[in-house]
Amino acid sequence: MSDDDNLSKILVIDADRPAILVVATDAELAIRLNRLFNLAEVADSGEIGGQPNYLVRWADTPECAEQAIAAGLANNAPFNLAFVSHPLRQANGVALIKRLWEADSGLNAVLCNADPGLDWPQIAEKLGESDQLLILQQPVSDLVVRQVVNAMVRQWQLVKQTQDVMQFIVMQNRQLDATNHQLQDIQAQLLQSEKMSSIGQLAAGVAHEINNPVGFVKSNLSTLKRYIADLLDLADAYQKAEAAVVDAGLLAAIGAVKRRIDLDYLRRDAPELLEESLDGINRVTKIVQDLKDFSYPQRNNDAWQWADLHAGLDSALNIVYNELKYKADVVKRYGELPLVNCLPSQLNQVFVNLLVNAAYAIDKHGVITVATGSGGDKVWIEIGDTGCGMTDEQLGRIFDAFYTTKPVGKGTGLGLTISYGIVKKHGGEITVRSSIGSGTTLRIELPVDAEQTNDTGGNADG
Repeated sequence: MSDDDNLSKILVIDADRPAILVVATDAELAIRLNRLFNLAEVADSGEIGGQPNYLVRWADTPECAEQAIAAGLANNAPFNLAFVSHPLRQANGVALIKRLWEADSGLNAVLCNADPGLDWPQIAEKLGESDQLLILQQPVSDLVVRQVVNAMVRQWQLVKQTQDVMQFIVMQNRQLDATNHQLQDIQAQLLQSEKMSSIGQLAAGVAHEINNPVGFVKSNLSTLKRYIADLLDLADAYQKAEAAVVDAGLLAAIGAVKRRIDLDYLRRDAPELLEESLDGINRVTKIVQDLKDFSYPQRNNDAWQWADLHAGLDSALNIVYNELKYKADVVKRYGELPLVNCLPSQLNQVFVNLLVNAAYAIDKHGVITVATGSGGDKVWIEIGDTGCGMTDEQLGRIFDAFYTTKPVGKGTGLGLTISYGIVKKHGGEITVRSSIGSGTTLRIELPVDAEQTNDTGGNADG
């Protein structure tokens, strides 16, 4: 058997039994402790009934002692107690205890002092006053040794149990903190959801009230367009009949009216005014419809369905148009997109959140770019702005709940958190790139069939 094998065997510590390290020039004390504490491999187990087994190891040099301590810690079976003789051969027992404590601060130590010149002030100067240290002046009786070992090991065990309990309490507190944060996030999202629901109901009500007058105005304008056309046709007929009028006074009166109303200009401008009015009414109708769809996702059963993301982006742009028109020019760079199996109303909420954030990031006037594309079984959407950009610290926290770069009262810090959750629910990824002064771009990547990804265990837990 090699020296390494012998050392390995010596340093193995049984975690089920208290372990004592004896550091002495000879093995006499180690043999004595083995005899006192009735190890089966040393003495008859029936000799002293009721005594626990103590595993005793002997080291004759400081280096071996430090190796033993290190091995015990590495094996998760630390020594409970160390008996250190003073003086050792060419070594100082007091200094060694200090080194052992540096390796294992929880180790209890007994200094077996045979030096009549060593007193307590000298020891306290090097080691301080500690309840982990006991000094025995040699010689000492077996009874005292037994009491000292039992007391010091029991103290070590109680301290270890206390530390384990404290560690458990700390872990439980961390778990409680984590659970509390999760509950806060859930509560915030529920509040935001309720807020969105309330706003949605109000917006839907307003949209409904707007829709009625818009409907009859649109109908009336269409009818008026036909009437104007008829009147202009009649005016043309009368103008052709002027040649047959012989009454100079009547012709003069007709000419005066034509000049007053500027008939030629009216003939050109009236149809244009009606077309512009009808176009404006159609835009209002589209905005109202988009608002109703956004406010009432349940009309689509909020179920997985194949949807045109370009239509969703256009709808979101219509809804936030008032936020964008004074802040940015919107550039659309739409690529080819297949229909995507998704929850359209939820993705529309993401688009609205990102567009509003992009507008907020622009101080005076800038550009917001909405780009799309596809590749393989995925599609991507990018919403970028030429705003102020973000620092690395801000980039690392933008998806955290309640974190916002907006002033107090201007944001809840939940828009991107909710957006992140929705994208994850679709099995997708949302990433951001930004630099100070150069703007920010958020990129969403989604599987074409997000529902299938959800079913097969993708990243769609939310």
